[in-house]
Amino acid sequence: MGEKMIITKDMIINDVIKKYPKTITIFSKFKVDSCCGGGASIEKTAGMSGVDIDSLLQALNKAAV
Repeated sequence: MGEKMIITKDMIINDVIKKYPKTITIFSKFKVDSCCGGGASIEKTAGMSGVDIDSLLQALNKAAV
């Protein structure tokens, strides 16, 4: 029923981008710092940017397929 998430909130942004290069456009679209904040987890960086983590993860996982 529920889709399996490949990318999770505890993953490090730089690791996600290395493994799934298409996700960099998603981080940019959501205005999540994938440069200076790239060494932190998606949850931490998205939280600091006030981004809805569920929407971000959904978009990232769609791009990663």
